[in-house]
Amino acid sequence: FSSLGGSQPGRSDSFLFLPGWVCPSFCSIWKRKMRIGSRAVVTPSLRWVGGNRWWLRWKGSVTKSSRAAHVCPSSEGVEDMEQASGRQQKDAIQSIRETSYDLTRESLRRNIGISAHIDSGKTTLTERILFYTGRIRVIHEVRGKDGVGATMDFMDLEREKGITIQSAATHCVWKDHGINIIDTPGHVDFTIEVERALRVLDGAILVLCGVSGVQSQSLTVDRQMKRYSVPRLTFVNKLDRQGANPWRIISQVTEKLKIPAAAVQIPLGLESEIRGLVDVITGESIRFEGSHGEVVVRELIQLPSDVEALVLAKRTQLIETLADQDETLGEKFLMESEITEQDIKAAIRRATLARKFSPVFMGTALKNLGVQTLLDGVVDYLPAPELVENLALRHLERDGSVVEESVPLLSSPESPLVALAFKLEDGRFGQLTYLRVYQGTLRKGDVIVNARTGKKVKIPRLVRMHADDMEDITESLAGDICAIFGLECASGDTFISPSLVDSKLTLESLFVPDPVMSLAVAPKKREAGGGNFARALSRFSREDPTFRVHSDPESKETIISGMGELHLDIYLERMKREFDVECISGAPRVNYRETVFKRADYNYLHKKQSGGSGQFAGVEGYIEPSDDGKTNEFVNAVIGNNIPPQFFPAVEKGFHEAVDSGTLAGYPIQGVRFVLTDGRAHSVDSNELAFRMATIMAMRQAFLKADAGILEPIMMVEVQVPPEFQGTITGSLSRRRGVIINTTADSDYVSIDAEVPLAEMFGYSTELRSFTQGKGEFSMEFRRHQHVPSHIQTSLVEGHASAKAGK
Repeated sequence: FSSLGGSQPGRSDSFLFLPGWVCPSFCSIWKRKMRIGSRAVVTPSLRWVGGNRWWLRWKGSVTKSSRAAHVCPSSEGVEDMEQASGRQQKDAIQSIRETSYDLTRESLRRNIGISAHIDSGKTTLTERILFYTGRIRVIHEVRGKDGVGATMDFMDLEREKGITIQSAATHCVWKDHGINIIDTPGHVDFTIEVERALRVLDGAILVLCGVSGVQSQSLTVDRQMKRYSVPRLTFVNKLDRQGANPWRIISQVTEKLKIPAAAVQIPLGLESEIRGLVDVITGESIRFEGSHGEVVVRELIQLPSDVEALVLAKRTQLIETLADQDETLGEKFLMESEITEQDIKAAIRRATLARKFSPVFMGTALKNLGVQTLLDGVVDYLPAPELVENLALRHLERDGSVVEESVPLLSSPESPLVALAFKLEDGRFGQLTYLRVYQGTLRKGDVIVNARTGKKVKIPRLVRMHADDMEDITESLAGDICAIFGLECASGDTFISPSLVDSKLTLESLFVPDPVMSLAVAPKKREAGGGNFARALSRFSREDPTFRVHSDPESKETIISGMGELHLDIYLERMKREFDVECISGAPRVNYRETVFKRADYNYLHKKQSGGSGQFAGVEGYIEPSDDGKTNEFVNAVIGNNIPPQFFPAVEKGFHEAVDSGTLAGYPIQGVRFVLTDGRAHSVDSNELAFRMATIMAMRQAFLKADAGILEPIMMVEVQVPPEFQGTITGSLSRRRGVIINTTADSDYVSIDAEVPLAEMFGYSTELRSFTQGKGEFSMEFRRHQHVPSHIQTSLVEGHASAKAGK
């Protein structure tokens, strides 16, 4: 133990650095008296700090002469580490894996997500993080020549296509801080994976390409981070690429994402000349040496005059930006007091946690540069779970209606359990449910309650995930992310301790966007009872809230709906691989909507009285566009007792049934407010069915009078092409009813932003490859619904009428 060198003895409560090979021997003699050599008896406590790094803490004393070549139990067990059997070594290592969470319990924790536009390098960044924290021993690339693929892209489809399809969780340790990481997809079709990750995380890293900068999915991720109040660091990646310009990217963050940002580092060189970084706060140069950049060298050196001037300018800009966002630093700045390194770092932390600022880190993950300093930023500037205010909702009955009351949660292990199921996944051993523990402690063998269903369940097995590998743990504390087998639930369910059953507490669920595209599918080979085809659809729709399945009532076809062509194609491919079901699919269908543009009155009487039990119900009121044009609202404005109160729920149910299928072309209705002002009832023949039917018919009666129209999804399309193809691509987008919003250019590529109807984008990837000789690429995301042109609406209405007539 070279750490004990020198003349000073090792004192009680001291620490030793242990090389990784010696540590497994401690597992079999955990918390026992230990003898180091033959001189000292100590009580050890072992802590794993990542990879092959361990710290040993002992009670007692160890002198310089106690230095020994081996470690062994005081009275039993292994005499020498080198004599330990292979079986003992294997058991010891397994014990380490199972107890590593307990070893890091006292350290600070971070829960972070890594999000970006597709091909910005987030999975490559995650791979380096795992390597530098000792979580993996070998780096594998997303599209590496070895064919292994990145650790977090564990699905065969992900490795074949070189994209992330599912979010993946892992855990690592950096400088005694336990970090839970969720790597998320960058493609808009898998946006629900980003949505549910950010719902349960305390901080995030937004990765931006040093050339492309803020792209369409960057905007989506930014909105998601703001929706869940997640503070973020920004990492400008790929600075080794030709055309990299970090200062342009920072300007885009401020202008497009509307969040103040400033660099905390500057690169030493750019493109192929990049060789390190300079810390803007301390002025130190930072080099990343070793075969994989694992050795970080920080030193104060004489910088070239132009670099020194740039560092000074960026430091001034950082302080000025922070002074506008942080009151404490702002006062010092105005008083012209000396601003120290600690002042700047403290201000960055306060402003980042308040979501008023994003510090910008730089590097190139592929070239192993800048990752460790980014990890330092995670530790320094992103919050520990106990610093984040989390709220539950308590549902109370007041004056005959249910109201929600916010209840703060305590990040205390001793409090009753409150946890959120944010992701479901069918694994090798059954359904795997990912949970974020917000309050209390979840232990193996505990009985917990699903707050939605009231069903109790016992925890048979508790694991921490590392991509698709599982590491058994015995408990998970408040602030942790874990996974459980054998838990029947839905994504977004809240789980609580039995003692909280009467409290009616739930956590706010996920925001789930509506699908924008549909396909009719059928298995090539018919199976009795649906077989694997039905099982696959059931499993996928349970795992992914944006993947919907329904049967068309007219054609009797099975319709799957999702966020885009790639989204649905991936599920069809997974059905083939995982369930051995090949499918026939029809042409893609756009998910149109119907709505109204003005107010219209209704007064409908539903009457069936021909002897015996009859039906009698009258409803009166009006419909109008809702305020946001998206949500459907039911408003009970009845004064008096013409409609008995027990029938109001039936009227509301009838309204929600009516908006499932519009009158024009059978598409779902959105953006309608249904106001009930009066009605009629019969003492004998009025019932719930009568009022439900009266409401459905009243809705149809008023709908056509309210200037009804059809809405189509409009996509924000971003196309990147070499400059020589700009005119061709602009023309092709215009022919597809596109509206050019913005065009930016650099030396190598032109980026064209346009709003284009989804119906016009089918087959565009083939056309783009043809026009640009394979050099162009595009991405798109849903922006809004918009009224279709009159000739298209006429065509859709006539098509629907023809389909009904030919039924």
